[in-house]
Amino acid sequence: MSVVTTLLPPQAPPPAPARPYTLSRFVGSAVLGIWLALAVGIFLTVVDGWDPAKFSRYAPNYLSGLGVTLLLVALSITLGAVVSLPLAFARMSNNKLLSWPAYAYVYFFRGTPLLTQLFLVYYGLGSFSAELKAMGLWGFFRDAWNCALLTFTLNTAAYQAEILRGAIESVPRGQHEGAASLGLPGRVTFFKIILPQALIVALRPYGNEIILMIKGSAIVSIVTVFDLMGETRRAFSRTFDYQTYLWAALLYLMIVELMRNVWAWLEARLTRHLKR
Repeated sequence: MSVVTTLLPPQAPPPAPARPYTLSRFVGSAVLGIWLALAVGIFLTVVDGWDPAKFSRYAPNYLSGLGVTLLLVALSITLGAVVSLPLAFARMSNNKLLSWPAYAYVYFFRGTPLLTQLFLVYYGLGSFSAELKAMGLWGFFRDAWNCALLTFTLNTAAYQAEILRGAIESVPRGQHEGAASLGLPGRVTFFKIILPQALIVALRPYGNEIILMIKGSAIVSIVTVFDLMGETRRAFSRTFDYQTYLWAALLYLMIVELMRNVWAWLEARLTRHLKR
């Protein structure tokens, strides 16, 4: 007795059930339509009001302000990274004389607005000009650029210290034990084994911190630093054209997007050995 086996031909998948057009879908479509209409209206307004003469006149000033912004952010991030390393060690220390002041520092600079900190340094310390002159420090604190750099450095150092502390503590305990079993000194263990792994963990938070510093740097224009926003305010005061702020917004958007893509590439490059 023979058995004949017949295979069924492949069948098309059943059609997806029709989605009912609910009230939430209607509201969502209406809101999306309103946003699209606003975007088209803004675009047409910008095109209609475009003034090439103003753009060519103030473009060099914008580029100069952009350079000031990038220099301020780069220096503050670099100096903040230098300060954050001992600060992170102090936060992790069992010695209360080290951990408590470090905690107070981080708590203050992470818990108060950056603008308030800038005013405290620029206007607050300016109230003690006689004392600063006696100590020979007035030459530094009378310059708005120096005050902005100091404020940004102190602020980002607090954030970077917490990022670094969390990253170091996330390294598995077995890494420490493995290094100890090989007889490696503590200094070598930290700089060759623990810190590289911690920096990979901290890479994305570091990128977020840099982007936040780029956007937060706009407040220095309030204390007469002619960064990108400072040049924008000066251009607007002379033209009263809202597009001056639109140009600044586009430049900030370009910087942030470029930074995001570069950081994503760097993260993928440095973590390629972790992918399976």
